[in-house]
Amino acid sequence: MESLDNTINRYLDVWFGPRDPRVKGWLLLTNYTPTFIFSVLYLLIVWLGPKYMQKRPPFSCRGILVIYNIGLTLLSLYMFYELVTGVWEGGYNFFCQDTHSGGDADMKIIRVLWWYYFSKLIEFMDTIFFILRKNNHQITVLHVYHHATMLNIWWFVMNWVPCGHSYFGATFNSFIHVLMYSYYGLSAIPSMRPYLWWKKYITQGQLTQFVLTIFQTSCGVIWPCRFPMGWLYFQIGYMISLIILFTNFYIQTYNKKAPSRRKEYQNGSAAVNGYTNSFSSLENNVKQRKQRKD
Repeated sequence: MESLDNTINRYLDVWFGPRDPRVKGWLLLTNYTPTFIFSVLYLLIVWLGPKYMQKRPPFSCRGILVIYNIGLTLLSLYMFYELVTGVWEGGYNFFCQDTHSGGDADMKIIRVLWWYYFSKLIEFMDTIFFILRKNNHQITVLHVYHHATMLNIWWFVMNWVPCGHSYFGATFNSFIHVLMYSYYGLSAIPSMRPYLWWKKYITQGQLTQFVLTIFQTSCGVIWPCRFPMGWLYFQIGYMISLIILFTNFYIQTYNKKAPSRRKEYQNGSAAVNGYTNSFSSLENNVKQRKQRKD
């Protein structure tokens, strides 16, 4: 394994250049292999989990869901606060901010963004809970794409551009996750569901986040500083892919005729947030194709 890690690291150093020494030796950042293995295991669970649960009764998970979502709500709130205060203390430039001119605030941002990276591993549990509860309709292309890619992207961000212009998307996303996971946690309590009114605005907030991130990233392209240009182009492309997927979700969920939406709620397939019902789940598509053949 060590030999494999060394080989991969040599190739990555050739392709991306020298890493940021400030994160040397940090948990999970030295080698890419653990992050890659976690991602492969996640995709295997997505594939095999629904098959394993097919003939088994669903788990309630209500108590642990409340704890899990409250925990992620608090973590997201912590990250949002620390990022906002770090950006303020470092005098970050909205239009373009390099990775070495913020002084001590840069290290504060780096420490918080490591937690942001690690939170993407924790969030794999979103999908596992869907599987255990047999909510397979929520395991969509959008959901899997977003979860599987974010952990990997942020491993690279943390190794090469762990502060500076990288802060904006993570800050906005942490705020959105405060709203999203608080909704998730409260929706696990049946008596609270009639009072949860902000579901639709979560998706609107996510779309706003992607558009503003593209705008802020494009500023770094138009008015460049010493932040690597390649990372900016990649982020713009990734945000465009998310806008396409989330817009499709929003149209499918909120622009349907009212009777169709009521039917979905009756069938238990109503979307909870922007990660759900952007497409029919892979499992449901397979079942529908089989039914058409019969």
